[in-house]
Amino acid sequence: MRKISVFILIFSWVMACAPALRAQSARSAGRERSRGELRVYPTEEEAAAAATTDNRYLRNLTEWSHEGETFSIPFTVPFSWINRQVYFHLDAASAAYEVLVNGRQTAANSDPSLPAEFDITRWTHEGHNTLEIRLKSASETVPAESWRTDTEPQIGRAWVMTQPILHIRDVIARTKRNETGAAIAEIGLVMKSGALNPRTSQIHYELLNPVGGRIAGGKQSITLDMRGEDTIRFLATLPDTLLWSPAHPVQCTLRLKTQHEGRYVEYMELPMGFREIAVDREGRMRINGAETTLRVCEASPAIETDEIAVLREKGYNVLKMKAGSIRPGLYDDCDRAGMLVIAQAPIDTSKSGPSRRKGENPSNDPQWRPCFIERIEDSYHTSKRHPSVIAFSLAERSANGICLYDGYLKAKQFGDPRPFIYRDGGNEWNNDPLQMD
Repeated sequence: MRKISVFILIFSWVMACAPALRAQSARSAGRERSRGELRVYPTEEEAAAAATTDNRYLRNLTEWSHEGETFSIPFTVPFSWINRQVYFHLDAASAAYEVLVNGRQTAANSDPSLPAEFDITRWTHEGHNTLEIRLKSASETVPAESWRTDTEPQIGRAWVMTQPILHIRDVIARTKRNETGAAIAEIGLVMKSGALNPRTSQIHYELLNPVGGRIAGGKQSITLDMRGEDTIRFLATLPDTLLWSPAHPVQCTLRLKTQHEGRYVEYMELPMGFREIAVDREGRMRINGAETTLRVCEASPAIETDEIAVLREKGYNVLKMKAGSIRPGLYDDCDRAGMLVIAQAPIDTSKSGPSRRKGENPSNDPQWRPCFIERIEDSYHTSKRHPSVIAFSLAERSANGICLYDGYLKAKQFGDPRPFIYRDGGNEWNNDPLQMD
């Protein structure tokens, strides 16, 4: 009888602590830091075409086998990928998941709603390889994903891609007017090395206007120590006619290529929109110095291009995305259409109720802090490069508390002039002022 009583006590303790235990395990491992979508090409001509089909440096993964919660697929690492980095990209999944390469667990991702990348170089070999995605059927992230209604296991677009050992990891851009009123664009090329010793490469860059005219360009050499990372920056002066705005969504083109020991080892071509955003203390937003009234409509993260056009006709100029997996190409569509966007972190804990008491809403449970911060950071880094994105929302319908306080403080460390808001937080301090109709 005593053994039964002890068992009941232990079981009761485990059940009471279950949300905290799930939160402790709801952490990613072996995953790369999030970035805007980048595709690598082996030639300048292929980069200019910007095709999403296979090329010598990228293989789309489409013919998945599916059994229960596991998706698997073979892929080939050609000889030309040897002595380069190999990355696996997955847009989204219906639950937190583990990544296995050739039967070995290599990584785990607890933020399945946003694109994730994994460096799988050390687990691959020349020739035939296998890749598995194992969804976690009793996902520990469920309390943060109250919007989910889908029950079928699903995964989004996926590909494997190779980049040189010293490669372009991310591209960032900011625009600011100087004291004379001229618009100065600062472009940052975040460079990363996977080498175990110092490595030097040369980066060539060229910024073109919409008709192909050269705005700025040049080349810089960079040396990175073992597994080092640094940023190359260059400036470009832009006339007002090349500034992006909702009424004039002009986009320039950024051409990049990496050269190592005299040989070009990667090419990229990216659309870039440049605009200055400023928000005063009352929350009035100015885009390129012009005050802009924000007429906001909440939108599904799966909204299609024709639906965006209908909302524009109705007078809306801002989409506030709801939590969930963003449709591939959505931000690009908004960039081209001049539709402004408030990017939403995939956090919705409404099913846990509004209480901040211990064991209630996870927004005020310190055990969930890493999970919340990861999702806020992922949302920021995957959307920051798009000119249409004018603000970032920390969560929706998630009470408030320590996780969202710390998430806000972490987001402010990015030094981005765009506001970070949380409209459902009871007007507390972790909500930058932003006037919206």
